[in-house]
Amino acid sequence: MTDLVVTTATDGGEVLADAARVGNKFARQEVLRRAGFRVPEFFCLPAAAFDEALDALRPSLPAAPADGADRAEVESWCAAAREALGGARLPVALAERIRKEFAAVAGPEGLVAVRACVVPAGTGTDGAADAPENDAAEAIGEDSAVDPFAGMSDSFLYVDEDGLEDAVLGCWASAFNPQAVRYRTLRGLDPLRARVAVGVQRMVLGTRSFVAFTRDPRDGAVRRVVAAAYGIGEGVVQEKADIDHFFHDPATDEVTALTVRKQWSMGLAEGAAAGAPVLLPVAGELADVPVLDDDQVRAVAELAARVEELFGVPQDIEGALTEDGVVHLLQARPLVTAPPTAGTSPATGAAAAGTAPATATADAATEEPGNDQVYWGNHNITESFPGVSGALTFSQSREFYRRSFTDLYRRMGVPESWVRDNAHRLARMVGYLEGQVYYRLDDWHALHGQMPMFELVRRGWEQAMGITGPARGERRWAAPAVALALPRLAWRSALHPWQVKSFLRWWDRQMAEAETIGDSPEELIAFYRRLWERAGERWGVTLVNAFIALVVLGAGSVLLRRWTGEGPQVLVGLMGGGRENRSLEAVRAAMGLAELVGAVPELRAAVLDDASDPEQLWQRIVEGQHGAAVRDAARGYVARYGDRALHDLKLEEPTPRQRPWTVLALIRPLVRQGATVAASRADEQAAARKARERLHEVLPNPVRRAVLLGVTSLARDLARIREDTRFCRTQLFGLSRDVMWRLGAELARTGVLDDALDVADLTVEEVIGAFDGTGTVTDLRALVALRRTQRERWAKNPQRPALLGTPAGLPLARALPRASAVGKAAAADDGLLRGIGSSGGVVRGRAKVVLDPSTDPDLAAGRILVARETDPGWLFLMMSATGMVVERGTLLSHTAITGRLLGVPTVVAVPGATTAIADGAWIELDGAAGTVRLLPPSEQPQEPGESEQPQESGEPEAPVGTAPTDGTATTEKGDRT
Repeated sequence: MTDLVVTTATDGGEVLADAARVGNKFARQEVLRRAGFRVPEFFCLPAAAFDEALDALRPSLPAAPADGADRAEVESWCAAAREALGGARLPVALAERIRKEFAAVAGPEGLVAVRACVVPAGTGTDGAADAPENDAAEAIGEDSAVDPFAGMSDSFLYVDEDGLEDAVLGCWASAFNPQAVRYRTLRGLDPLRARVAVGVQRMVLGTRSFVAFTRDPRDGAVRRVVAAAYGIGEGVVQEKADIDHFFHDPATDEVTALTVRKQWSMGLAEGAAAGAPVLLPVAGELADVPVLDDDQVRAVAELAARVEELFGVPQDIEGALTEDGVVHLLQARPLVTAPPTAGTSPATGAAAAGTAPATATADAATEEPGNDQVYWGNHNITESFPGVSGALTFSQSREFYRRSFTDLYRRMGVPESWVRDNAHRLARMVGYLEGQVYYRLDDWHALHGQMPMFELVRRGWEQAMGITGPARGERRWAAPAVALALPRLAWRSALHPWQVKSFLRWWDRQMAEAETIGDSPEELIAFYRRLWERAGERWGVTLVNAFIALVVLGAGSVLLRRWTGEGPQVLVGLMGGGRENRSLEAVRAAMGLAELVGAVPELRAAVLDDASDPEQLWQRIVEGQHGAAVRDAARGYVARYGDRALHDLKLEEPTPRQRPWTVLALIRPLVRQGATVAASRADEQAAARKARERLHEVLPNPVRRAVLLGVTSLARDLARIREDTRFCRTQLFGLSRDVMWRLGAELARTGVLDDALDVADLTVEEVIGAFDGTGTVTDLRALVALRRTQRERWAKNPQRPALLGTPAGLPLARALPRASAVGKAAAADDGLLRGIGSSGGVVRGRAKVVLDPSTDPDLAAGRILVARETDPGWLFLMMSATGMVVERGTLLSHTAITGRLLGVPTVVAVPGATTAIADGAWIELDGAAGTVRLLPPSEQPQEPGESEQPQESGEPEAPVGTAPTDGTATTEKGDRT
């Protein structure tokens, strides 16, 4: 009978060294142990134990799918097997045996790590092959030289004796994890033949951990690379801890380092005896100390080299340093430098298992590109280009980024020759991933990295861009270089206010010139070319503003924390008030129009009546049938603010300039609420006054208080400039939309296109080329039909992650199916979600989850708006809401600024909010603390008699709030304090 628990004492190590029985992971550990490496004690439950457990459960499982069964049937069976294994119990004899071996390995009060390892299929319990010869692909196992199967099976750390049985069962169940099933299918392997061995190893309580490569995984160079973090290795492998990187040159023995400020490590929760690892704060005195010193890096590099010498191929090892400084080797695997593909013939025998020297290197078996990744992010660009965009929009956005950032780098002192040499990077700052606009982050890192001053704002910038984990860039400039660049930054900051005023005056002249342009294609194209050429010479000013704002906000946050111990919420409140920006002017112009409409009873009733024809009603308004004041306000709004709308940077979407009657839908909730400009300004001033009073409480020192007020005043001015220039950007795209639509109308009139709006599926150059003779396609109808079909198909795809990686070196069409998400959405912990508090106040109410911003603003009235992102066109939804929760954003994002200006409690950067919060759920939002709490039934306000309350046509039910905590009146919009 096959022994279901194997140790060095029971079998002399023969089974433990057999990858066909215990998997590559544990076989290598046994080889390393024999060779004298410091490997923690362990024992194994070979794959035969898994086989027996699964066989015992088969009578209760559905019939196994036949060969050729469809994917859904296979996945359904695997899900049933996973549930059955996870819920089973071990035979009494086996449970007693593993408890006995636990005591021998870890001691009765010790802890172990319990890990699964996928074993090559097609071997019987005695290790002999019984698979058909044409099933060579099934010889692939976890941690093989061909395919690491990384992350496909489960591991459990800090396991005590009481948790041992559940951990073993969890490892077995992970053979059928959904991601493992899909991965095996993708690789051409049979998910039903998955087999798992389990290793139980003494838990090394490391204070520092590392992953080391004997080759640089970026380019395959003979350079040892070490990634290290405080705490256990899970923080490095899962990229949850803050990680230092070290590079050791074996030729010179030189060590170089790229270090970060360490805030988080992973380990056992404080006071816990066992359990899953958690994030732990790094001690302040260690935050800026490299995790490893140079000698320790050399020791780790030498350890990795010895492992490579033993196995004969480049290695990827994991290890830990205990408090006494001793290095422990936890895992070793071949360094995989090329992704496997279905049908690849894997290495077999000893070389595949890594149990003996091999003659072939791991990167010689395939012509696929290496492990390098291209990272893409749309964390904040999606507020400008949400969902799927047409070819016209993408081509215009690409031109905008190329021109404006070229101007930024010149203004920031980057040499002209370098800018020219990196024109290819500037041309691909944004990418088109099946219709969604993403930043290509490697180019952003390379471009921004040419500015030494960028190191001052790197952390804040990465947070704003949603960049985390391996997508983060490396520090490029040492402190002395940054210090030398500070005078230039100071000079640039001193000139900035004058340059902004000059920019805004220039832009207003462009808008005036646009009114004089004729209708001929020649005039339209000439104006468009002039406009963008001039914009490319000036738009960098707006980006310099963003850079300075990040520096100022960072400085303000540091001073506030150092002098008061308070978080950024005080700083957020102090940024309210001040002169109105152009975006807020647009909001208050709409409020003013709503006030005038509300003052005319007949007109008010017509605007609130869903049965009214908006186009006809608008026509009566602008003809003066409801008075000159309303007529002039309506015309003036469209003339000045007609480019501001939902999706106003997407050229395929109309704005009030093209569809002026849509203004009525925007002002309807304002009319119903009786919103006034005076009340809006009063709310804003009251919030600012409250923030100043709070600062006086927490910072009695008048000198320091004056300094902080000065910093926040500057931050407020920079935020106002940001919104002013964003409004100019809206108008820039608005003028481009107007030109393209007018050219589209001419193409439709002459029969080149079927409809004027078909230009949405052409690029800017294709539209212009149809007139000036530079186009390369004559049948534009066919091109439009192709792209429209493609765009409609993409629109049905699931939302892609905000941050993802694709294999480098492949055409995007081939790389995108292999894309993997970077980072994870945070789940609610005890009903609490956390983000960045960006506009103070506490409000309770029902959530309105909005994934489509074309939602009628009425539906957000009296609700707390929950969204993935917002753009300036969401203003009217925001104004209807009692609070805002947004998955993306920063203190300087549009949502944050607007929330402060409108006095609406707001929390941004709340990962996973739209999935964690159900539409209609009762929540409590604290805009100062940056928290969102899901209210249990016991705390949800009673809503007696709601059905009996008379409401106007189309008016949603407003939540009844609980009593405010500070005596503020509860408004019809909810309970806000």
